[in-house]
Amino acid sequence: MFRSLMSFLVVGGFLGTGSLWAQTREEKVRNDKAKVEAAGVWIYNNFPKAVEEAKSSRKPIMAVLRCLPCEECVKLDDEIIDADTRIQPLLEKFVRVRLVSTNGLDLSLFQFDTDQSFAVFFLNADGTIYGRFGTRSDSKNWVGDVSVDGLAKAMRGALVLHNDFPENRQSLQAKRGPLPQFARPELLPSLKAKYTSTLNYEGKVVPSCIHCHQIGDATRDLYLNSKNPLPEEILFPYPHPKTIGLTLDPKEMATVLAVEKGSDAAKAGFQSGDRIATLQGQPLLSIADVQWVLDRIPPAGGEVVAEVNRGQAIETLKLNLPTDWRRRGDLAWRASTWGLRRKALGGIFSKASPEAVRKDLQIPEGSMALVVEHVGQFAPHDVAHRAGVKKGDIIIGFDGRTDLLRETDLIAWSLQNKKGGSKVVLDILRDGKKQMIPMRIPD
Repeated sequence: MFRSLMSFLVVGGFLGTGSLWAQTREEKVRNDKAKVEAAGVWIYNNFPKAVEEAKSSRKPIMAVLRCLPCEECVKLDDEIIDADTRIQPLLEKFVRVRLVSTNGLDLSLFQFDTDQSFAVFFLNADGTIYGRFGTRSDSKNWVGDVSVDGLAKAMRGALVLHNDFPENRQSLQAKRGPLPQFARPELLPSLKAKYTSTLNYEGKVVPSCIHCHQIGDATRDLYLNSKNPLPEEILFPYPHPKTIGLTLDPKEMATVLAVEKGSDAAKAGFQSGDRIATLQGQPLLSIADVQWVLDRIPPAGGEVVAEVNRGQAIETLKLNLPTDWRRRGDLAWRASTWGLRRKALGGIFSKASPEAVRKDLQIPEGSMALVVEHVGQFAPHDVAHRAGVKKGDIIIGFDGRTDLLRETDLIAWSLQNKKGGSKVVLDILRDGKKQMIPMRIPD
């Protein structure tokens, strides 16, 4: 837990620049710039330059967004930068640009899951998006979501789409979303006073950097600061295919590895081995492309049409999503959830109690039993701590609700139903004895 918390602090830029860790991070950023520029394989943090090169060369653009402090995806990143044999011949066919911060990023073009620290866009010089790559469903383990093999196949798929352009322009139009409220990250209200459109290499570069997850944090703050409930599409962004019952093969292009029995995907007729060629008419290069389409589906659900290659045949499947489909997603892995835990739970971090503990305490199946693994000790994350919540407590009720079985359910319900400053009562078990702890939801 300590390691996870400190990773969040480092990624979020909350450590003082005078500390040893901050200095090490400063060196990491500067050394990365020197290394990449010296190698000459990538344009460094200059997307307009990549566009100009793509226009003159008529090559597609491969833009990699990479948050340097994140170590979980460093191996994949290093394999790309060091020109893995599966990637090297393909790289030469792209104009390659490496983006290490989101300062000045065009948010009408670069729309992606901002809790990731590695994302790839394949684009035409005119801004048409061929596809995305980079998926995450866990705080540390990327193996089930991305691979170098999968990236290589996505690159080949992007080259095919580029060769067919502009005849295929219409099928690619929906790969860009509507214009965002704010054109660039530094214009978001909670970031505006702290950041500019460029990195400060003349001074301390690290504190000048806007990280990907800060865009999501600032977007959620727009609602939380206005006292309005978080919309489900903001709270549960970029649904993972597992949300609808699909496990996709990270080594392939949007190819089904397994289908959960009884899931929405199973009801639609998806089968293991299906290659999802299009979803809502959009060609797919990766799991990330599937997430992009799902993110466009309203929280109320609806019909999603898929064309799949099954053996030598092409099958049309219709996926019907119910009104609660987004809520099946998991928030716990996201770096941004630390801020949501403060807003919703006063700084409580919890996990589902092991089944053996539930049986020992005679907690009925289907009833809430979340064990507190950490409670924030310092403001503003210390509200629950000051109320009396302790590590090891088991939450069995929250404001009268006993059916919030996951931490995700608890966070979502609190954010969507309780306003800052309102009072709630936590029912907990401590040393096997039930206690009631009143707590005020943070403003």
